[in-house]
Amino acid sequence: MIKAILWDNDGVLVDSERYYFEANRVYLRRFGIELSVEEYFQWYLCENRGAWHLLDENASTEQIAHWRRERNVLHLELLERAGSLLIPGIENVLEHLNGRVDMGIVTSATRASFEAIHNRHDILRHFRFALTAETYDKSKPSPEPYLLGLEKLGCRAEECLVVEDSPRGLQAALAAGIRCIILRNPLSRHHDFADAYRIVGSMDELLVEIEALLD
Repeated sequence: MIKAILWDNDGVLVDSERYYFEANRVYLRRFGIELSVEEYFQWYLCENRGAWHLLDENASTEQIAHWRRERNVLHLELLERAGSLLIPGIENVLEHLNGRVDMGIVTSATRASFEAIHNRHDILRHFRFALTAETYDKSKPSPEPYLLGLEKLGCRAEECLVVEDSPRGLQAALAAGIRCIILRNPLSRHHDFADAYRIVGSMDELLVEIEALLD
């Protein structure tokens, strides 16, 4: 039986991953580089290293930070023009769980992009907190974000569940000792996620699996 759930954001609560991909693809085109979906999945969602090596293998930390800031401006512009990004069915899932289990969000997104996504609906009322990139030192696949989530929830790893959609998110959850359910999306449909507790393809399937852990 679980007492708490830690949710990833992009690709799990909201259909926003495509905008981050598009921001990176458009930004890299300024340098004559075409980023493919396969490259994005491997470099961003598996390895968490980005594609800056395509610009300069020996780029300094300061130079990469500059490129990231420019990319982030483009990302925010895309998000601001988007409508509601809620994944169909997520509101129903959260309503079913509200008051029955403690919940928090653990995302690699910046606070600015997180707020740009969530300022047009009210699902954040279901969560005790949201940890963004500014709240920890090492991002996923490091376990640090999820260990911090456990600390804020005040529960043990075996009392918690993580819902993720990426290989690096799964790796982070497992490294923190937390079972993880993977919600597939178009970007991850071909990945096997061999070590996941469960793999689901819809919100209805996800709710069934969570309910089984609450009994």
